[in-house]
Amino acid sequence: MTVAATNGSASTSDPLALARQAAVPNRLKECVTSGRLAHSFSIKLVKTVEIVHYAAAAGYDAVLIDLEHSSFGLETTNQLSCAALQVGVTPIVRVPANTSDWISRALDGGAAAVIVPHVNSVAEAENVVRYAKFAPLGERSATSGMPILRYNSVPAKYANPVANDATVVICMIETERALEIADDIAAVEGVDIILIGSSDLTADMGIPGDFDNARLADAYARVSSACEKASKKHGRPVTMGIGGLNGRPDLIEKFASLHYNGRYAMSGADNGMMLSAMKAGAAKCKVMSDKLQAGN
Repeated sequence: MTVAATNGSASTSDPLALARQAAVPNRLKECVTSGRLAHSFSIKLVKTVEIVHYAAAAGYDAVLIDLEHSSFGLETTNQLSCAALQVGVTPIVRVPANTSDWISRALDGGAAAVIVPHVNSVAEAENVVRYAKFAPLGERSATSGMPILRYNSVPAKYANPVANDATVVICMIETERALEIADDIAAVEGVDIILIGSSDLTADMGIPGDFDNARLADAYARVSSACEKASKKHGRPVTMGIGGLNGRPDLIEKFASLHYNGRYAMSGADNGMMLSAMKAGAAKCKVMSDKLQAGN
């Protein structure tokens, strides 16, 4: 087996250890399994790899490349994902559909985590795992030279289980019908994070954007309980994710404080931050112009 030199060492007589050594560390997974709240920065507008470097320099744990709410294609997505692997932040891709051609190709291109929106049934959650994981957990098609393994040539016997372990599967709950079966969705083997889409969930509840409503707080409590039950069942952490609250860091902190397993949050986006900074700058410009005009 050919594995290029990486940090650390492993005996050449242990090919599985060599494969693990080749894998890029998944910072998102490391955070949530250690009980630390992980934060991602969503990318919807900026297509060049510099945005990933800015996110890393700012201190984010992950970048979320959002194909559900952008015009990005897989070529852009894969370049951003590979850039993220290089700078030590976890590339997460939110795909626009629960299909193998989106999920497996995003992972083949460098994603270390995949988010699937609008998961409303156990069967749909099982499909996510099927497309994201190699056998025996799933049916992801075999490939070679994976970015997550630093392009090393690793036999599938060792590459596939290591890639499975390094890949985080995230299912979104965004409707009341999904909320009703949160226990069952969280219990699907291979699901790592149940992410609440607060915007779509409140819309489905008939209270769009009312993030302070007690019904949303109850939804977080219900999903947290479902994740706790699933964790005990599988003997590994199943984490609750906090989504759709980029503009309400107070609520992100509140839900993470209330629920010990709420350890992933979508915590900013390029479009929102750009607009906020531009508005602040334009407001200062207006004050300057008004002063000058008043002095004339």
